[in-house]
Amino acid sequence: MEPRDLSAHVAYQAGRGIEEVARELGFDPDDLVKLASNENPFGPSPAAVDAIRTGAGNASSYPKASHTDLTARLAKRWAVEPVQVWLANGGDGALDYLSRAMLDPGDEVLVPSPGFAYYGMSARYHHGEVNDYSLSKSDGFGLTADTVLSAYDGERIVYLTSPHNPSGGVFSLDTIESIADETDERTLVVVDEAYGEYAETETAISLLDERDDVAVLRTFSKAFGLAGVRLGYAVVPDDWADAYARVNTPFAASELACRAGLAALSDDEHVEKSVETARWAREYIYETLDASTWESHGNFVLAEVGSATEVADAVQERGVILRDCTSFGLPECVRITCGTKDETKRAVRELNEVLSA
Repeated sequence: MEPRDLSAHVAYQAGRGIEEVARELGFDPDDLVKLASNENPFGPSPAAVDAIRTGAGNASSYPKASHTDLTARLAKRWAVEPVQVWLANGGDGALDYLSRAMLDPGDEVLVPSPGFAYYGMSARYHHGEVNDYSLSKSDGFGLTADTVLSAYDGERIVYLTSPHNPSGGVFSLDTIESIADETDERTLVVVDEAYGEYAETETAISLLDERDDVAVLRTFSKAFGLAGVRLGYAVVPDDWADAYARVNTPFAASELACRAGLAALSDDEHVEKSVETARWAREYIYETLDASTWESHGNFVLAEVGSATEVADAVQERGVILRDCTSFGLPECVRITCGTKDETKRAVRELNEVLSA
């Protein structure tokens, strides 16, 4: 007995964790700073932590009420109907639901390169084929309609990441509309706004008032600091009312995740602190790091450092974990997550010392 042929599939490579690195290098975990996975350095809102503790006593029940409540809260937040909000087990779960709703075997998707590996992974899991459009370092990873449309060949789904990971760039709403206008009627444009809270741009959710060919992905993993509970969602066209029930897993988000999400949405101060600190950290990195960087609208900065693996390893030995971007096809770049002020200053100091050695 063997699984089906998975030779075309790729494994997702996550940033290394503190405990893993601490064991390997003999560090006290408290002495390490992890700036590799674009996590919120302040953690979740205290209100979300309290909600998880309180909700633990109800963990034996399926999350019917909490799921409904969170869906309604998000619908109100974005001025859409509740049926347009598809809760999921993380943003990647929402991507799977969109793949199930859109792809027949052999259908193709168009993904950015470099970009989030799970776009292609999800398509392949659902027996789809994957093509890519190239974002070039030489032109600053420019996110233009021509870049996408020049590679487009009738794919069923086109993925746009805004802010883009790992470059940090954004698609303008006009550009997103141009892409949607120029693609086929059967093509869905999926705008991944996982880092949307950090950007000073309007959400593409506003386009759903007039369009049925755009869906938007959002997550609680970044600005809300809930990566560990796995909670994300898609906002879809309003005529997809019955599709979610046909493609989602039973109780797509857990009781604890839904309760944490509801509490996190009530704590604007925590999100504002997280966003303001990330914006400070981006400017500090631009101004202080002795390496070329790209303007970012996320909670991270991409830097060109030479040999990314050698530099990331050397900085890691100094107690700071950065993301080696070789897996993104950028072997000369590292990605630095925006930490607290102290964490960001330490990361820049250690990286500068490695680069000057």
